Amino acid sequence: MTGDQPGAPQTRRGLIGALIDRFGHLVREMSKFATVGGFAFLVDFALFNYLASVRHMPPVAAKTISTVVAATLAFLGNRFWTWRHRQRSHPAREYALFFFFNGVGLGIAVACLAISRYGLGAIWPEVFQTPLADNIASFIVGTGLGTLFRFWSYRRFVFVEAGTPPVPATSRDRESGA
Repeated sequence: MTGDQPGAPQTRRGLIGALIDRFGHLVREMSKFATVGGFAFLVDFALFNYLASVRHMPPVAAKTISTVVAATLAFLGNRFWTWRHRQRSHPAREYALFFFFNGVGLGIAVACLAISRYGLGAIWPEVFQTPLADNIASFIVGTGLGTLFRFWSYRRFVFVEAGTPPVPATSRDRESGA
């Protein structure tokens, strides 16, 4: 029995096919989002090190410039590739919301680091106040949670789902009870 017949139990292929049908678009969006984010991370890393090391710019200024450039590239990549099929709103609105939610994502990573270093580190400093613990809390836990938040918020609030706008009722419609 193949699972394609009515009343037949679903086969592995049928279940996997159903999952792909239901979540395939989400997996494609997540893959594109991760690609754009990885590229932006590399630009941020390379530009920061170039400005700080080669151009001898103060680290905070170098990081500010590299972050703004990388975030702008991430915005463009997500707007015109990841979510190009989504309805467009005013570009300034999208850009402002993108940077806002990017800042919240950064705050999540910083909060994870602070909780590890200062909260858990106060209890067990030899484990949680080490460079390894800082990197795990910041880059693995914090960046992971921040990335999930960014994906959800960009998808929900910045690059909104295309929909059919409501049609306003006319006085004639109201009179006829339609």
